[in-house]
Amino acid sequence: MMPGLSVVCSAVIVLFGAVCSVFIFCEYLIYYAAILQCGWPGIDHGAPAAEKSAYGQPNAEVLRAMMLSDTHLLGAVGGHWFDKLRREWQMERAFQTALALLRPEVVFILGDVFDEGKWSSPKNWEEDVCRFQKMFRHPSDTELVVLVGNHDIGFHYEMDWFKLQRFEKAFNTTSTRMVTKKGVNFLLVNSVALHGDGCPICQSVEKQLYTLSRNLNCSLLQNSQSSIIKEFCRDAWTYPPTPPIILQLLQWFKPRLVLSGHTHSGCQVLHDNRYTEISVPSFNWRNRNNPSFILGSFSPSGYGLSKCFLPEESTVIALYCSTGASLLLLPLVHCLWIRGLLRCLNFCPISKHKSL
Repeated sequence: MMPGLSVVCSAVIVLFGAVCSVFIFCEYLIYYAAILQCGWPGIDHGAPAAEKSAYGQPNAEVLRAMMLSDTHLLGAVGGHWFDKLRREWQMERAFQTALALLRPEVVFILGDVFDEGKWSSPKNWEEDVCRFQKMFRHPSDTELVVLVGNHDIGFHYEMDWFKLQRFEKAFNTTSTRMVTKKGVNFLLVNSVALHGDGCPICQSVEKQLYTLSRNLNCSLLQNSQSSIIKEFCRDAWTYPPTPPIILQLLQWFKPRLVLSGHTHSGCQVLHDNRYTEISVPSFNWRNRNNPSFILGSFSPSGYGLSKCFLPEESTVIALYCSTGASLLLLPLVHCLWIRGLLRCLNFCPISKHKSL
């Protein structure tokens, strides 16, 4: 092989290796780098000191629950193929990496699973559900609990029995459901139906809630459709009063914690000066540059929460752009170096030996 060709081949191999390394890091390893910084919180709310556990090392009696929200899988109408590919790959890798590293016992997805569930045709709905099941596959020792949101069945005025029952069948859930794990009760609520206007679905949900209304030590999970959290996230100083139907629900169950989705942002509201509601940010790059999820350690008498951030989309874009720019500059630098070397050789004095 000619020396020049050997240099070119070596350069191509080095460049190909660099591109592959950046790709593997951005599409796989970066999720491990981010999630390895997360850990399970200790029990720091409500439990006696003797039951509180050290950060990252909950005892065997503590339930490890992972909460994420607003995945917004794109549909056939408004979803561009590249947008689907990019954002759904991000969520799949983030979720699978979190399961592998953190091993939660239960995962709650707090609504707005799909972006176009409110108008999906039966065929598109089935395709979207299959994509969801592939992305959020999980081992048998982890339970996945999915709540309904307004993008899944429509806003309150769009909601109907067909779309609601279609969602409930796909995810084996109901509008009102109690999940109990290790003595901890979670009340799951379809809050699209919590408008208190007497609509048929609203009446059905309220009736079910009334039959469950006991003084339980529970966490209330919902995809909030009220403007309380939305207003609070935009303006931390003022927010509108809690709607009467929500106050009634809080008074019925007296939850120690309310977790909700819908806002795409993380914020906290105190209802009636007693009940803390925390909004879980979106899990999707399409809604946030820095998606995140919440890790919760729960016992019958207390809980602890911590937020786990995923890689920022801007960081990944910057890595790809800087790599591309470097690849474009390297040939130019190489050419300039060769040209400079040749010019130097042309001007260097060559010793001549005279024959005697």
